[in-house]
Amino acid sequence: MQNYNPDVLSCLANLSNDEVFTPPEIANQMLDLLPDELWHDSSATFLDPACKSGVFLREIAKRLIEGLKDEIPDLQERVDHIFKHQLYGIAITELTSLLSRRSLYCSKFPDSKYSVSHFDNSEGNVRFRHLNHTWKDGKKCECVFCGASKREYDRGEGKESHAYEWIHTKQPEDIFNMKFDVIIGNPPYQMSDGGNGASAKPLYHLFVEQAKKLKPRYLTMIIPARWYAGGKGLDDFREEMLTDHHITQLVDYQNAKDCFPGVSLGGGVCYFLRERDRVDDCTITNVVNGNMITEKRKLDEFPVFVRHNSAINIIKKVLSYHDESISSVISSRNPFGLATNVRGTKENKTNSLELISSQGTSYVNTSDVPQGGEYINKYKVMISRVTSEHAGEPDKTGMYKVIAKMQQLNPGQICTDSYVIAYPSNSKTEVENFYHYLQTKFTRFLILQSLSSINLSREMYALVPQQDFSKPWTDEELYQKYGLTEEEIAFIESMIKPMETD
Repeated sequence: MQNYNPDVLSCLANLSNDEVFTPPEIANQMLDLLPDELWHDSSATFLDPACKSGVFLREIAKRLIEGLKDEIPDLQERVDHIFKHQLYGIAITELTSLLSRRSLYCSKFPDSKYSVSHFDNSEGNVRFRHLNHTWKDGKKCECVFCGASKREYDRGEGKESHAYEWIHTKQPEDIFNMKFDVIIGNPPYQMSDGGNGASAKPLYHLFVEQAKKLKPRYLTMIIPARWYAGGKGLDDFREEMLTDHHITQLVDYQNAKDCFPGVSLGGGVCYFLRERDRVDDCTITNVVNGNMITEKRKLDEFPVFVRHNSAINIIKKVLSYHDESISSVISSRNPFGLATNVRGTKENKTNSLELISSQGTSYVNTSDVPQGGEYINKYKVMISRVTSEHAGEPDKTGMYKVIAKMQQLNPGQICTDSYVIAYPSNSKTEVENFYHYLQTKFTRFLILQSLSSINLSREMYALVPQQDFSKPWTDEELYQKYGLTEEEIAFIESMIKPMETD
């Protein structure tokens, strides 16, 4: 019988869905993106600015210990050189600083007799500083560095503030007073912004932007893929990333569980490699159920970032017709100015409007509807504002429904912010045909290519072309119109579930 001897870092429970431990195998896949010459370079320096388990530094140490054998034959001398002059980390909490040092030095205190490399201080090159946020004056009273809400994170002495050192300085190069060849990490993903419910603002892009300031030769981080679509403070970051031709590798997991088992992250997760001294198209790898599809292409090839390499030829065929996108007939969020929790009365009074919410039907006075008058007396389609899939994950067969709920609305019917309005028209026939067009696998497949979160905003319809809606459309007619091959049709059919029609 073989003894089971698992890597302890693969057995850790995650701190939360926002602070996820990187499995050792994923850390090594990221390190595999780097050139082999680094592992034989005794002058190369490495920084993890968001240490949690210390897995990146530990795996780098393993590679350097092997790679520098010829240059530094004595093992202890080699280990001392690597740990003291090549590997550096900044922990996100005091707890993770201890865990990271234990992973790297085999002792949470590297000045102890148990450390494999002895330091004259208790933290070695893995530091943690308990910082406070810097609040700016004003109504919101947010941190000037990370945007944290004072109401949420002004916690007093002795409590974790989540004021991460790496992003709470204007001069990150002063932390260790040095530059780095490689910056690598898995930063915290988001923090509560003090809004309703579980409202949160992203943080991970701040770690990436701060790392770029140091101009490392190589930058690789694993982050949520929500930035593909922008929004929530990510529009500038999205634009910068998609037009950055120094990003030469991108590995994309539409289902985060394929990367982080047991973790649900809306929109999936990705890791990338940015090379300071190289400009090129990006080699994009899709990972789905352990299968990989790789293609070299431009990140900004289309109006939205297209995740699936296998969808590229289909999209090119569709766009070659130069049809206007249906995004022009999709409303912005909250078309009638009614919050998701608004409920009317059960009494249908004269001149009342019928209100559709997630709880069903009720009635409101016209005077209580602050906006959307251009939609009220039209036929239209109501579409759910979030996708059907939990956290953007497919069902057990790997298929997607994409749109959770649709309904045709008559004049006098309105909805809450749980939905958007599409194709308002005086023609009931055209609205019916548009409604059934959204139900086709072809249309929902094109919507899926734009998705990187659970939100179905207007921009997510950018790749879907308008049609002549005086007639109905079927998948077969659409496949024929755009000249799709049997292989392309099979790909669509394998990804998109049938949708019940009225």
